[in-house]
Amino acid sequence: MLGLTAVRIAGPSMEPALHSGDWWLVRTVGRIRPGDVLLLRHPARPDLLVVKRAVRREPDGWWVEGDNAEWSDDSRGFGAVPPDRVIGCLLIRYRRGPT
Repeated sequence: MLGLTAVRIAGPSMEPALHSGDWWLVRTVGRIRPGDVLLLRHPARPDLLVVKRAVRREPDGWWVEGDNAEWSDDSRGFGAVPPDRVIGCLLIRYRRGPT
């Protein structure tokens, strides 16, 4: 069963594709493909939700990266994200943040 939730983007790690303050609908379950933008729990800080792009499937989870490498804490630092840390895929922006 598919579920939906909403997420507000905070920070510059996914610019220019996503901007701080944008609101997105997230499909909470389903198939993940390379290129999808994911909502996930940070591997080292499970209380922190982060948004990153799925780059490739690794044996131990998903390799994820922020589009803005200079400002992104991602798999380049913490490795692949276990599947149980992935909450879902971003579907559609429904409100643009302040510019």
